[in-house]
Amino acid sequence: MSGQERLDKVLSNMGYGSRKEIKKIIKDGSIKVNNEIVLKNDIKVDPYSDEIYFHGEKVIYRKYIYLMMNKPKGLVSSTDDPLTDTVISLLSDEYLIYNPFPAGRLDKDTEGFMLITNDGKLSHELLSPKKRVSKTYYVEVDGVVEEEHKENFKNGIRLEDGYISLPAKLEIIKSDIISSDIISKVYLTIEEGKYHQVKRMFESLSMRVLYLKRISMGPLSLDESLDLGEYRELTNEEVFLLKNI
Repeated sequence: MSGQERLDKVLSNMGYGSRKEIKKIIKDGSIKVNNEIVLKNDIKVDPYSDEIYFHGEKVIYRKYIYLMMNKPKGLVSSTDDPLTDTVISLLSDEYLIYNPFPAGRLDKDTEGFMLITNDGKLSHELLSPKKRVSKTYYVEVDGVVEEEHKENFKNGIRLEDGYISLPAKLEIIKSDIISSDIISKVYLTIEEGKYHQVKRMFESLSMRVLYLKRISMGPLSLDESLDLGEYRELTNEEVFLLKNI
């Protein structure tokens, strides 16, 4: 992929400043292209092959970034919140310049797989109800989940507002007795993302979710080497899988 673009547009798109700010920086002689100082902001460059230096720092051009994060509890899934830290607050400056955002949401008290990107088209595709992208959760609930509940989820759960969910897949792991309470551990795979959906589905069966962690999204599973709050870039293969759902 290559092509000629205006230098000020390339640098602005990467978060180095507004077009107006970039124009001034260029006039100040602080930008080099292929080891030559440039003084005109409308110069055309190929950001993938030309060597661009901004205040002596080489510009590594990428249009999009794709990050897998193991979201911890306590953070909201947004780019900005006046009261609470967001998942974006965990990112280093090298990614913040791309203006990334979470592709979809996890509740504040939910952990696990979160995709963070600046690729609006891909995010839209993954979240589109028509695509029915699967999301699998590890769930611990207060109550006994039995074999018969598999059929309930398969047939769709009627939520408190009357909405009937799409068919979901329930896999029972085991049930433990903890302090006289029975805690069931299950995997649940859904193909939609209504507000608090997993919690509401179990509430409809008179069970309360105690712990919730998303472990996969579409073809990708959470990297088990990532501790809570850690993230990594997706590999080219992983990006390809996401784009070809």
